[in-house]
Amino acid sequence: MSWQRARYPACQTKAVSPYPATLEEQSMIKRSNAVWTVVGTTAVLLSGYLLYKEIRTISLTELADSLKAISVIHWILAGLSTLGAYAALAWYDRIAMAHLGKKISWWFIALCSFTTYALAHNIGASVFSGAVVRYRAYRSKGMTPQEIGILIVFCSLTFVLGTLLASSVVLLFKPELLNRLISIEPWIAQVIAVILLTLIAFYVLGSIRQKMPLKLWSLSIDYPKLPIVARQLLAGPLELLCAAAIIYFALPAQNNPGYLIVLGIFLASFSLALLSHAPGGLGVLEVTFLAALPEMQKVDVLASLIVFRGLYLLLPFALAIVVVIAFEITQWIERSSK
Repeated sequence: MSWQRARYPACQTKAVSPYPATLEEQSMIKRSNAVWTVVGTTAVLLSGYLLYKEIRTISLTELADSLKAISVIHWILAGLSTLGAYAALAWYDRIAMAHLGKKISWWFIALCSFTTYALAHNIGASVFSGAVVRYRAYRSKGMTPQEIGILIVFCSLTFVLGTLLASSVVLLFKPELLNRLISIEPWIAQVIAVILLTLIAFYVLGSIRQKMPLKLWSLSIDYPKLPIVARQLLAGPLELLCAAAIIYFALPAQNNPGYLIVLGIFLASFSLALLSHAPGGLGVLEVTFLAALPEMQKVDVLASLIVFRGLYLLLPFALAIVVVIAFEITQWIERSSK
């Protein structure tokens, strides 16, 4: 998506800025942040209580044994899956840049994307928190706040498309998956899958026909060109496939329901974590996976999620902090030398 056409293939100057322009908007953002802080805190406390009830009988020795049981090759595959997930996230930004008609170094985009998502995943998956990092980084490359706003929304759209596409495929091939979370007939799951695919088809059709811009308040949203849409439909699912693979490779082979089931549970738990605004989906992922994998030992499921948190969340978070500090020092040196 984009706002208004002009010199760029995507937009004019009217768009969403990462920072509110008026005092009223600033006040609204503060109230919104306060509400979601309460929601996130409540989700963490509730999930923590439910998680405690599930794992209170598990000892640290049992957990350590489960982690030791993960083979070296599976650790390597989980690590490569992590790299694949963050490469796909960098592709989100790259696709948005192509939509905007901007040319910025791949390495800079990858570093900015990695830092943005590593911080947002841990602090809380909000568009506004991700905007701060992108704003500082891409402003240093001459991008306007309007262009950065478009990039942020476009990346969010790519993620939504990826979630819809991956979820629809899982529900088509494994319609019994939803019974692990709620009591529902398999045909209903397949109907949901068809509805999700229909939504994607409408988006693709809009791109093919280059429909009139969608009016949304003061914004005019254009469809991206078909090659851009095709890349979105590849990059979006790829990140989710790789992230779910981290958990899959960390699970033991015994009673393992298979990759598609693990992927489906991951999509459900990750979506719930995003909706809860719990930092890093703390507790939400664990409770969902433990409930959806009753055939597996709880300690093994918990160990796989520790591997996921370590590789996908905590290690990138530590590296992102180093990157941010190094960037700010570099910017300070450049300003001082002028």
